[in-house]
Amino acid sequence: MSKKTVCGCCGTVHKSFYDRKIRVVRDLSCGDARIYLSVEVRRVDCMKCDKVKSEKLDWISDNPFYTSRLAFSVGRRCRSSSIKDVAKELHLDWKTVKNLEKQYMQEQIRRVFGKIRPKVIGIDEIAVKKGHEYRIVVSDLEKHVPVWFGGKDRSEESMDEFYHHIGKKASKNIRLTVMDMWKAFERSAKKNTPQAAILYDKFHVMRHLSEALDKIRKQEYTRLSGKDRKYIKGQKYILLSNRENLTLDGKASLKTLLTANKRLNTAYMLKESFGQLWSYQTEGWARRFFDNWKNSLKWQRIEPYDKFTKLIERHWDGIAAYSKPENKVSLGFVEGLNNKIRVFQRRAYGLKDEEYLRLKVLTSMLKEI
Repeated sequence: MSKKTVCGCCGTVHKSFYDRKIRVVRDLSCGDARIYLSVEVRRVDCMKCDKVKSEKLDWISDNPFYTSRLAFSVGRRCRSSSIKDVAKELHLDWKTVKNLEKQYMQEQIRRVFGKIRPKVIGIDEIAVKKGHEYRIVVSDLEKHVPVWFGGKDRSEESMDEFYHHIGKKASKNIRLTVMDMWKAFERSAKKNTPQAAILYDKFHVMRHLSEALDKIRKQEYTRLSGKDRKYIKGQKYILLSNRENLTLDGKASLKTLLTANKRLNTAYMLKESFGQLWSYQTEGWARRFFDNWKNSLKWQRIEPYDKFTKLIERHWDGIAAYSKPENKVSLGFVEGLNNKIRVFQRRAYGLKDEEYLRLKVLTSMLKEI
């Protein structure tokens, strides 16, 4: 045992100690048997803290009654299970499990995050508190990790907080910003990173097109009556899903729907073809494709698509930016991250600890330790 004693509160090194106390610390279980260690812990009369404090031991967690390796074991379990389930499995208090997991996640971040200097960032928001509030998530799209969680809403001021967090030097390092078409995010990006190109997320653009297709579905359902309605009723998921994700029965239902309704068939085929826009290597060819797609809408009686084309025109620069070779970044990461966030939000429903949510988001794509 070292003669020097480190204050567990402030980290001050002392040459002597005040007294010794025996503490019972829980360690990893052996099978069904719970293991407890009897540990002699020294205390110091710390002048800096002006209190008697226990010494710091690296192998004991922030909760002094549990070992660090037990805390890490709890953290690993919580990556795939709820706090409630882990607490029940290990016979621990719910709050204890949550705090041990927080220590695990903080260590994950400490080991991975140095100075934040991303070159390509993705900006998205997540709904908290039943969708009444939003928080912003910024990800490094080259390293495929979220790097910031914060803000109070989706405002320009909240987005500015990220750039203030990383500083002016790191902000100048950003060359490309991927986002949805939310104006507040765009204004903040242009203000804080004027050198960076702005690219609108393909998935958000296609979501607008899917919403337009759904409006056409509703219009057809309202227009039709009797037996013609039965082909449309309850088919929203079938119509809006990617064909590749449908089961054999789903594909059969889709074929029946499109055969029965010519207007929906036309709208569906146009929606499916629009994804080709992101395959072009130059803006000129992308523009030719879009103009041809837009011209094909004439005489088709699908007004929601006319509104969609106007949306694309207003945001063309941010959509066409993807045609440049240097901007061909993988956009699937953001959707994958959103899916993970939704999973642990459901698992932790009712949890009001925002610091816990922040840690869950920032560690959601990190490897376990």
